[in-house]
Amino acid sequence: MFRIAPVIFTLLASVLVILATPVPVTNGQLNKRVTHVGSGTWFYVGWPGKLWQVNVDSDPIVAISKSLYDQMGEWIEITNTENGKVAYGLTRDSCPGCGWNDLAVDLSPSLFEQLGTLETGRLKISWHFMNKEWSP
Repeated sequence: MFRIAPVIFTLLASVLVILATPVPVTNGQLNKRVTHVGSGTWFYVGWPGKLWQVNVDSDPIVAISKSLYDQMGEWIEITNTENGKVAYGLTRDSCPGCGWNDLAVDLSPSLFEQLGTLETGRLKISWHFMNKEWSP
């Protein structure tokens, strides 16, 4: 009986270690999703953007605050909080009118029109970054 107890203890301990082992992430990265609430305006896309990429008004481009530059080149999901429309934009430029921690974003005309009309000028939005590897 006393010889079996260590064997059973060892087996149970092994099972607990196996169950506690972290699961590998399949896409290589887990990102905490933070939803930002602010306003969305539109701008004529010029080139080159902050990433020295040539863009045009028909591209789904987003300009963001300088405090978010470390996430430049990532996609964001944008929701018009008044009508529920959703669109996706690629962060490719800086927003000169946005403050350092401003949660407002500038949208290319084509992206803005997916959420509202250009005549509106400013939309109430919520938005968040997608996983780094995500693209539509």
